[in-house]
Amino acid sequence: MSKVFQATHVGKVRRNNEDSLIVIEPETFVVADGMGGASAGEVASSMLVDAVKNFLTNALAPWDETTLSEAIARANGDIWNLSRQNEDYRGMGTTATILYVDGDKAYFAHVGDSRLYLLRDGIIKQITEDHSYVESLVRRGELTEEEARVHPMKNVLTQAVGAMPEVQIDAASFPVRLNDVFLLCTDGLTNMVDDATIAHILQTSESPADALIDAALDGGGKDNVSVIVVGID
Repeated sequence: MSKVFQATHVGKVRRNNEDSLIVIEPETFVVADGMGGASAGEVASSMLVDAVKNFLTNALAPWDETTLSEAIARANGDIWNLSRQNEDYRGMGTTATILYVDGDKAYFAHVGDSRLYLLRDGIIKQITEDHSYVESLVRRGELTEEEARVHPMKNVLTQAVGAMPEVQIDAASFPVRLNDVFLLCTDGLTNMVDDATIAHILQTSESPADALIDAALDGGGKDNVSVIVVGID
């Protein structure tokens, strides 16, 4: 069994919350950060979590990383088709990060710059890789991590669900240990709070999701912020 905390906040700047998050039984967690004009971002992220839930509900369990990827691919088609049919939604898209925990193994699928972290033995590790222009520069050694955090193009994505007819999906699995803590979050957290502070909150707070939201707001709250924290008991 897992101990689960979740929270979302519109932040201090934006009017609308374009993030969506959902917990799906058994032991499946999803965050999505929508983008697009007017209300299109909200539509895209909401469609993502709905499509994933519907797909998994009808898929034979236990699932694996391929199943999670297929769920995202289905959402990609739904969002892309709607964006082509409705001018108000043209260009919309969303990130997607899914975690499924099945006993002593975890599976994930991921698109965009929302993130999955693992805190193990006091050390925090980013499991997913951002699909962003700035992260591609970091991987090529053209930017440091510190420079990337303040780069003016840090929010430019190279992959997003629904932005194109096909999407590149990262997916994998890895072992789970007792007392592991997982964090799924949108970039409204990671742009405002550094990894060391995130790790400290995960280890010390009795309400880590709310505490992470508060830290993001204290850091400026420039974006919507959503978090799911999963503790393995």
